[in-house]
Amino acid sequence: MPAGTIRYWAAAKAAAGTAEEPYAAATLKEALDAVRARHPGELSSVLRRCSFLIDGDPVGTRSHETVRLAEGGTVEVLPPFAGG
Repeated sequence: MPAGTIRYWAAAKAAAGTAEEPYAAATLKEALDAVRARHPGELSSVLRRCSFLIDGDPVGTRSHETVRLAEGGTVEVLPPFAGG
């Protein structure tokens, strides 16, 4: 199973209580499910409003089940952007 780093920004960082943490997941959905289990409460609500970058590439509207994660990869959890 691929392992890497999840980095939180802005409200996600505050809700998670950390700037980053490791993941061990094959897909973005699996990684986010694990995050929700580790941080019950406000973070789940915040994640619904966030955008995600996987190794610098935007996820956009792709289903999180289809977004594969790489060994040593990085998931950036970003706040919604003004006007977009």
